[in-house]
Amino acid sequence: MKNRLVRLVAGGLLFARGGFAADLQLKYVVIVTRHGVRSPTWDASRLNQYSAEPWPEWGVPPGNLTPHGRRAMELMGAYYRGWLSDERLINLKTCQDASRITIYADKDQRTIETGRALAETLLPGCGLKTASQPNGSSDPLFSGTFTADPQRSEQAVRERLDPQLLQHHREAFEALQYILGAAKSKIVDPGAEVVKGPFATGSTLSENLLLEYTNGMADPGWGRLTRESLEEVMEIHTAYADLMRRTPYLARRGSNLLATIVHSVEQAASGHPINGALGKAGDALLVIAGHDTNLSNLSGLLGLSWLLEGYQPDDTPPGGALIFSLWQDATGVLSVRLRFVAQTLDQMRNLESGPPRSKEVSIPGCEPCTPVRLERILESIASQK
Repeated sequence: MKNRLVRLVAGGLLFARGGFAADLQLKYVVIVTRHGVRSPTWDASRLNQYSAEPWPEWGVPPGNLTPHGRRAMELMGAYYRGWLSDERLINLKTCQDASRITIYADKDQRTIETGRALAETLLPGCGLKTASQPNGSSDPLFSGTFTADPQRSEQAVRERLDPQLLQHHREAFEALQYILGAAKSKIVDPGAEVVKGPFATGSTLSENLLLEYTNGMADPGWGRLTRESLEEVMEIHTAYADLMRRTPYLARRGSNLLATIVHSVEQAASGHPINGALGKAGDALLVIAGHDTNLSNLSGLLGLSWLLEGYQPDDTPPGGALIFSLWQDATGVLSVRLRFVAQTLDQMRNLESGPPRSKEVSIPGCEPCTPVRLERILESIASQK
């Protein structure tokens, strides 16, 4: 019992209001996770334009999950296994619950292998499979079905754009340029449009430094990157993500994913098949392996916000996940809770086991949150023009 309580406290299941929710029974969980640590998506020639020295070799094709990143995701799978077992949602003594778990991934190697790493560690030896679109075809669950109007998109971003945005992040850009060294191309081009220029480029480069650090590479950032400077330069990445992924109009790209999540929770609550749900009635767990873009879109659609120690606000690091959980109290009343979890940067870098950082997240307009209220929020979002 003592070990169980330690895991629950570390995992964020002691709630500020009402104390330990001993009378609540976990009925169903949806984990929407970003893939694990990958290699940069830019090729070496493009990356090297922005650095004085060549970027390191990764040993895998651009954008692929690394072996180190896979092991970090296996540690997340072990955490989920312990939590779900402690809450008696899955039974680890047999493989019977394998039929009650659905794992679905986007078409990319990094997402499919993330799903497989979780499958192998959630119920080891039980043959859990990871489903995805066949033949690597585009999947609307992740890419969305919403087509943004370019003019409306530009206006939506402009309305949220701070005129002093670049100045507010000047120190972060200076820190990033110091790490990169005297390169052929500078990040901040005085003639470039702020968001599509320095912030787009700086976002990618700072994220690649994070990937280098969390992949356990020696002397990250050519020996000039520290844990503190990494946190500083990552504010460029989160500022860009906030504007280009969390702006509500642009976040509508996540509407299809949100609908799938809500319908899946509704199906679990009703016990009957629901159109648009993933998995089947009676399932215990749905894992969706996607991208940071998907998490940012969901947070923008629902107006979510979180802050984990060691990260920037609303950051979506590798392996980070939004966890929607369905609970039932002693009287049969159902409630939905949401939290964001992520390993620390050093847990990823050093492949350290143990609970990830965890933060309870409120859903505006869904307090107290029930499946019915969540469905109404989805209907309200779908009705927006």
